[in-house]
Amino acid sequence: MSSTRADTGVRTARATVPDGRVVVRTLVSLKLRLLRNGLRRSRGRAVLYVVGTVAGLLFASLIAFLLALLNGHAGAGDAGVMLVGALTISWAALPLFLFASDESADPTRLTMLPLRPGPLLRGSALAALLGPGPLVALVLVTGAALSGADGAASATAAVVGVPLTVLTLVTLSRAVAAGNARLLSSRRGKDFAIFGGLLFALLIQVANVGSQSVFGKPGKDGLDLSPLAPIASVLRWVPPVGAADAGRTAGEGRYGLALLQLASTAVVLALLLRWWRASLQQLMVTADASTLEVARGVQASRGWGFLPAGRTGAVMQRHLRYAWREPRAKAAVFTSIGMTVVICVLSVVQGWSTVYLVAATGMFLGLQMLNLFGMDGSAFWMVAATLLTPADAREELRGRAFAILSYAVPVTLVLALLLAAVTGDWAGLAPAFGLALGLLGCGIAIGAVLSVLAPYTMPSDNNPMRNAAPGQGGLVMLNSFGSMFGAALLSLPVSGYLGWALLSDGPAWPVLALGLLYGALVAFLGIRLAAGRLLERAPEILAKAVER
Repeated sequence: MSSTRADTGVRTARATVPDGRVVVRTLVSLKLRLLRNGLRRSRGRAVLYVVGTVAGLLFASLIAFLLALLNGHAGAGDAGVMLVGALTISWAALPLFLFASDESADPTRLTMLPLRPGPLLRGSALAALLGPGPLVALVLVTGAALSGADGAASATAAVVGVPLTVLTLVTLSRAVAAGNARLLSSRRGKDFAIFGGLLFALLIQVANVGSQSVFGKPGKDGLDLSPLAPIASVLRWVPPVGAADAGRTAGEGRYGLALLQLASTAVVLALLLRWWRASLQQLMVTADASTLEVARGVQASRGWGFLPAGRTGAVMQRHLRYAWREPRAKAAVFTSIGMTVVICVLSVVQGWSTVYLVAATGMFLGLQMLNLFGMDGSAFWMVAATLLTPADAREELRGRAFAILSYAVPVTLVLALLLAAVTGDWAGLAPAFGLALGLLGCGIAIGAVLSVLAPYTMPSDNNPMRNAAPGQGGLVMLNSFGSMFGAALLSLPVSGYLGWALLSDGPAWPVLALGLLYGALVAFLGIRLAAGRLLERAPEILAKAVER
């Protein structure tokens, strides 16, 4: 009897595990459904998706066409190798930064389903090949293969090498995502995405400047690709770059080396698939650590002693905590700092640096006051419930402004000192810092007013890469460009005096005091103006904050 029950239980357990082909079809249809439902959420999102896909394909086709035109030119194959090398780095790195924006890349969503690793891997691989990304990669890799192709042997090798390269790129991306799924879905992973994205943007700019310094202007004989040869000679033997370059190698009559390039990429693909499968299996059988934690007693939160007393200090503490813990707020802060750092680095490398570039830091950080309550989301109801008097509204906005100033002023000062040290323009340090302070105060004033009069909805998926819900494009444009134009317009007394002093050799040092006093005055008036409308606009702001 017991053996019969055991056999029945085993058959029942096996029956609950779906067939492998059903799993593969389901995962592929699920990816298609995700794409379709994402487009059906709003017409604006569908239009942006279609326009972005078409633009990406056109741009990739243009690059592939230019590479094909280089065929027969000295170094054309090296250019194709460099392109595939850049694609490999991008496909390996971008999942670390864009993991939260692709729901199909997160295998932890399937951990509660009775799935075997083999069908899950096959279905995930086929689903990953759907979408504009692999199609753009296919176009670019095809262009890279055409750049060095020569004869029927090249065509034969390219027919095998191009799909093998694209499949390896997609597998590499998903293997990296699956191997780091627990980290990337956590708050630390979102923080890493923010810092990594800024670093990636900085590296792109550095590569752009480096390429300009290496190639310079085209000579009388056309574009000189010879500087690529040393790097390409090594990179073409690194899978999957070698598979895309196998056509050029076969065209030169080195068939054994071409086979070696294809075989090495195939081996790497097999290793990546093995890693991906092992990561999926571990995710499916390992419990999330967050579900295993025992409930702990929560100590009462204590205030920070150096902050002002009353509501202002409490608001400062809350805002600073959100700026450090909330991925979207942290992304906004470090993006503003990173944009200025990139501009400063490029100016130093290209030789047009000036200490007055620090003014951009003051403007960007001052505009952290934008959409304060939209960033709060549904939590704004607690703020609205405590806004009883105009004094409460003023203290709420004043606390948020002081919180922004607590990190904006030190960051601006440090960058001003660094720029003065690099450029040697110590005489311009005081007026440049004064101009930055004036723009900082104007940005805070504009941000406070627009936060009350023109809030917009933030997305509810906690994705730092998305700064607005669908359909909010107009308000985002108003906040972004209108605030920058308004801050520049409000700061005309400070920038106007500085321009007069520089053109007429007048004293520029008073700009430090002028910027400090004028910025403080404008920020004070802007906060009072916004606070006067905050009480009556609180219901509309709350409705916008909780809208999804």
